[in-house]
Amino acid sequence: MLRNRERCFRLVLKATWFGALPMSIEEKQMEQAATQPKATDIAPAKGKLGVMMPGMGAVATTMIAGVEAVRRGMAKPVGSMAEMGTIRLGKRTEDHSPLIKDFVPLAKLDDLVFTGWDIFGGNLFDAAKTASVLDRDQLEEMRPFLEGIEPMPAAFDQRYVKRLDPKKIKTGKNKCDLANQIRNDIAEFKSKTDRQVMIWTGSTEIFLKEKAVHQTLAAFEKGLVEDDEDIAPSMLYAWACLKEGVPFINGAPNLTCDIPALRELSKQAGAPIAGKDFKTGQTFMKTVLAPALKVRYLGLNGWYSTNILGNRDGEVLDDPDNFKTKEESKLGVLEYILQPDKHPDLYGDIFHKVRINYYPPRGDNKEGWDNIDIFGWMGYPMQLKVDFLCRDSILAAPLALDLCLFMDLAARTPSLKHLGIQEWLSFYFKAPDAAPGIHPEHDLFIQSMKLKNTLRHVMGEDLITHLGLEYYSE
Repeated sequence: MLRNRERCFRLVLKATWFGALPMSIEEKQMEQAATQPKATDIAPAKGKLGVMMPGMGAVATTMIAGVEAVRRGMAKPVGSMAEMGTIRLGKRTEDHSPLIKDFVPLAKLDDLVFTGWDIFGGNLFDAAKTASVLDRDQLEEMRPFLEGIEPMPAAFDQRYVKRLDPKKIKTGKNKCDLANQIRNDIAEFKSKTDRQVMIWTGSTEIFLKEKAVHQTLAAFEKGLVEDDEDIAPSMLYAWACLKEGVPFINGAPNLTCDIPALRELSKQAGAPIAGKDFKTGQTFMKTVLAPALKVRYLGLNGWYSTNILGNRDGEVLDDPDNFKTKEESKLGVLEYILQPDKHPDLYGDIFHKVRINYYPPRGDNKEGWDNIDIFGWMGYPMQLKVDFLCRDSILAAPLALDLCLFMDLAARTPSLKHLGIQEWLSFYFKAPDAAPGIHPEHDLFIQSMKLKNTLRHVMGEDLITHLGLEYYSE
């Protein structure tokens, strides 16, 4: 211990007498060890975690009912990395892979409390029946619990979601007034819970581009007062949430907090943000298959994707302005994964088409169909066909749960909470947010490695590189 103190004293003397001198390897290691995150830095997950959900339709009710089913022992949390996933620590020969929930201090499912906002009124049992995702018998078993959660009136403007007719909404003199009403709702919920997160599970809004009102926090707040048309309802929730120091997650492809003003506010408030657009069905499969084609250097001529779904999401996306928002989110995946500028002979001339068709008889049971035209050695053509008959909200619910648990962790972790964007959670999104000037990572397997290495990092564990040469040294 004395020797270490003497070394630190010498470092101070060097810096004082001679200016900044190059450090030895040993001194660099000491400095890195001093700044390395430790598990003890993370605040414990004490008390109740309040989960706030703007838009309490199919995804929200499926997630909440599922959490209650797990708590009652009626189901397993299938699809949740946070609850069922493991994480390798140390060498493969050590065979040490604890459950993630046993490795990092996540909130317990028993400690989750739910609230939210919606435009249709009623309680969550009514909303779940309307969504028709879960079996009636299952819902009946949880009826008292679901009936006990009644959404608050939502801040809503039909200009941004034309296909929905609201029944129960907030009224105010301007957007600033509405945003402050949301802040009041949040403040009241904070009095009943110990920590909070907010996750947008509402509808896709019309396509918006970044404008002057989005560039600074001052401009944005001026725009709230002036009812600027480029401030959508989801932005009111994000602003109110961050002002209250609460992490915000964007589960839709909306612009929302993907703007400089709210990134600035997120860092100021130490309230993490993450988004956007849950990666559930067809795009999930693209982020599996496209990396496989790339690592084998197989060429791609075209990728045609079509979807049919009959839930409220399908109805909203039947409007061209709302579909444009979703299309932008879904189209970017292949370009980022395949990097056509670096591999023009393989991916320089891809025809990529995405369609979504509203088909009411299918309900929440979405079908995603893909025709993929590839080519191999000497240019010979081949094809892949994918027909994914999936359940949209069943896939989205565990993603929403994981994001709430991990964002709460980020808010309690000093090395993460002031970063703003939590890029390490890109695993869960179709169009992951990233720092300006940095292209987002879409490859599912790289995303998974990034997520788990971030957990190792904040807990002070060695990162896993999969190099493996140490197993073959003398």
